[in-house]
Amino acid sequence: MMRIIPMLALFGGLSWMASAAAQDVNWQPDLTRQQTYTPHRASSSDPTGRNDDSRRIEPGATLTVLDADGPGAISHIWFTIATNENYHLKKIVLRIYWDGEATPSVETPVGDFFGLGLGIYNSWQSQMLSVGNDKAMNSYFPMPFGRHARITVTNEGKQPVGDFYYNIDYRTYARPLAAGTLYFHAQYRQAQPNRGIANDWLRNQDTSKNPNLTGENNYVWMEAQGHGQFVGVTMSVLQNQDLWWGEGDDMFFIDGEKSPSIAGTGAEDYFLGAWDFGGHSFSYPLYGAPIVGDELAGSRSSVYRFHLDSPIPFNKSIKATIEHGHANYRSDNYYSVAYWYQAEPHAPYPALPPVDDRLPKLQAVGGPGNAGALPKN
Repeated sequence: MMRIIPMLALFGGLSWMASAAAQDVNWQPDLTRQQTYTPHRASSSDPTGRNDDSRRIEPGATLTVLDADGPGAISHIWFTIATNENYHLKKIVLRIYWDGEATPSVETPVGDFFGLGLGIYNSWQSQMLSVGNDKAMNSYFPMPFGRHARITVTNEGKQPVGDFYYNIDYRTYARPLAAGTLYFHAQYRQAQPNRGIANDWLRNQDTSKNPNLTGENNYVWMEAQGHGQFVGVTMSVLQNQDLWWGEGDDMFFIDGEKSPSIAGTGAEDYFLGAWDFGGHSFSYPLYGAPIVGDELAGSRSSVYRFHLDSPIPFNKSIKATIEHGHANYRSDNYYSVAYWYQAEPHAPYPALPPVDDRLPKLQAVGGPGNAGALPKN
C-alpha cells in the first residue's frame, strides 16, 4: 500500500510516494516518524583524536572530501578555509560526481557555489545556502545518489591551502532510490565583461531604443538538455559603468522556445527586491541582495533567488538568461552559479575560465564613469 507524504520535495513533484520497493528522498524528514536511513559524516576530523582537524591542499592538488557508496543522499555540506592566498574563493574549485560519471554535475569555484561570487567573504543566509560568521559556508541542497557520490576540491592557486575544514552529512538507505529521482546540478558562468551593444549612452533612459524579444546576447545562467527543473541562482556584479546595473529582464527558454515563456521586468524584480533594492542589503529564505553597491563604476553587488515555491520544469531543454542592462546595453561583469535537478546524463558544461580570468577586475568598456574607475598605470 502506498502512502503520500505531503512534504516539499525538489525532485519530480510536490510529494513522494513511499513504497516497500524504493526509497524516497525527503528534503525535510517528518520528525514525528521514526527515520530508517543510516546517518554518516565525512569529516576532516583528526583520525588520531588530536585537534589537527583540517587538511592541507598543495598548489595543483585535489582533495577528495567524500567518496561514498549509495543509495544515499547528502543533506548538508560545511566548509571553512584558512589560507594566505588572495581570492582563494575563486581559485579553489568544487566538483561533485554522481554514480561514477566522467564529468562533474557540479563544477564551480568554491566561493561562487556558496554565493560569494566576488571572491570575498560576507555573511548572509537563505534556506538553501548561507555563510555564517566568520567564514563558515553551508549548503542544505538535498543531493541524492543511486550508486556513488564523490566530492573533490582542487587548489588552483599558487600557495598551499594550509587548513581546509569540512563536515559533510549524508544518509544511506537499505532500498534503491525511487524511480525518477532527479540529481542535483550546479553550473558556474561568468562574463568579464558582458559586452554591451553600445557605450555612447549617458542615462538609463537612453537604452530603451532597441527592444530585445529573443534574448540575443543575454547573459546565460545555465543551459541543460534532458528533463528536470531549475531551482535557483546566485549572482554577483562588478560594475564597469555608472548608474543602475539592474534594468535587465530575466528570460527562460524552455524546450527549445525561440521566445521566452517566462520573462521579467528587471533584475531587482527577478531577485524580488524593488527600486534598485533601496540602496540597502537584505537576505531572506528564498531571495535577497546580501551586497548592494552604489550606482557607480567599481561598485559590487550580490543577489540570489530560489524557486522552491515553484521550480521551473523542462522536458527537453532549458536556457536560463538575464539581460545585462535593458536590451543588453551595459557592459558590467557578471559571475553566477545556477542550481537545478535533472535526470542523468547531463550535457557537457562550458570549460571553467583560467584562474586569472576568474578574478574580478574592472574592464575598459567605455560608457558612463568607466575611464575614471579604471586603475591608472
